[in-house]
Amino acid sequence: MIDESVVSHVLGTALRTGGEFAEVYAEDKRSSGALLDDGKVEELTSGRDRGAGIRVVVGETTGFAHTADLSEAGLTAAAEAAAAAARGGGGGVRTVALTRRQVSRGYDIEVFPDTVGKADKVALLTRADETARAEAGAITQVSARYADSRKRILVANSDGVLTGDEIVRTLFWVSCVATGDTGMQTGRESVGHTVGFELFDRYDVEDLARRAARRAITKLEARPAPSGQMPVVIGSGGGGVLFHEACGHGLEADLVAKGASVFRDRVGEQVASPLVTLVDDGTMAREWGNIAVDDEGHPAQRNVLIQDGVLTDYLWDHLRARKEGRSSSGNGRRESYQHLPMVRMTNTYLLAGADDPDDIVSSTDHGVFIRQLGGGQVNTATGDFVFGMTEAYLIEGGRVTEPLREGNLIGNGPEVLNRIDAVGTDFAMGPPGTCGKDGQGVPVGDGVPTLRVTSLTIGGTAAS
Repeated sequence: MIDESVVSHVLGTALRTGGEFAEVYAEDKRSSGALLDDGKVEELTSGRDRGAGIRVVVGETTGFAHTADLSEAGLTAAAEAAAAAARGGGGGVRTVALTRRQVSRGYDIEVFPDTVGKADKVALLTRADETARAEAGAITQVSARYADSRKRILVANSDGVLTGDEIVRTLFWVSCVATGDTGMQTGRESVGHTVGFELFDRYDVEDLARRAARRAITKLEARPAPSGQMPVVIGSGGGGVLFHEACGHGLEADLVAKGASVFRDRVGEQVASPLVTLVDDGTMAREWGNIAVDDEGHPAQRNVLIQDGVLTDYLWDHLRARKEGRSSSGNGRRESYQHLPMVRMTNTYLLAGADDPDDIVSSTDHGVFIRQLGGGQVNTATGDFVFGMTEAYLIEGGRVTEPLREGNLIGNGPEVLNRIDAVGTDFAMGPPGTCGKDGQGVPVGDGVPTLRVTSLTIGGTAAS
């Protein structure tokens, strides 16, 4: 995207007024999407975003400017603006010698989505719509969405780093509404990976549509969710967002440094059940949060955050790691060239345990089985959280029985970690997600095996 000599000159300009650290992040992103709603194509979009962000650091002050002009003049102007914001005055010249860092994500993209015609993408949506409606007359609404993106990035900084990545992601989502005597119920399914159009060689959109439709139909017969504290079994794949929100954010070094994390100053302490090993791994091939390098140019890593219940480390970006005299964990991420990087998760998951998933359910006399959690909120300073249950069932006498209407799951992250008394062998990653933080969204993945929490609060409308 930018000639190496230009990058070196721009970094030198950024440092000329006394900057201690300077960075250029450039990206060129192409994307396309389509939405089918009730059998009609409502959206058919394509776009391109191209630009660069320049960051200059002086002490505790960061100057940042971004531009869509990738010419040497445009980049130099942005560098001067960022440097002025960090600290004015100074002078002199500083030359930055760049060493190119080669990276690989370990697999190839087989079919770049931008080589596939729009008609073929819309055909996927039509197949999903027809399949969902064929499941039952109760299906009254169907929406299906396709999206893809292909992004090239370049990262260079005054430490001599020069690297880049090409990230291709493809997503498919279907939502069905079933209508019956109890009103309307919704079922959703989605799949997304850091791959090309070959995603649809691995996943059948008709199968996704059938599952979404059946989920909506099943919920027509659902009873009100109970209320009160009880054992909760979370199914494989569907509950990873609980760990992303309830403890993942609290392990991000920026929140720890601000005193906004319940896990502050607890490295080396037992913070969870010995059955819990929590990992954040940007190297997971093809998963939604997969990266080759983070948005500060550091290679993606597999970071063990909690090992056998003991807190081992936090997630780090470049600046906070530099301040502490340690290495980045490869978790500096940003939404686009118009944003500063911050500490963010990639693929966060709980390792599989030794318990048989069926035994976990059969040894639970009474409780709730959650197959899929929805969105939630967490207070990282206290660990308190609330999540929606989008698919849940009653457990009676060690058996999964009646479906439940959507309710809330309420608890505290550290307490949940310590109340896990069974972890299954059936690990799976969940659906693709977007993590929001300080106004920025980035793609993330999460996953869990089947597990049991001895006591959680269910916020339903029926007596327990």
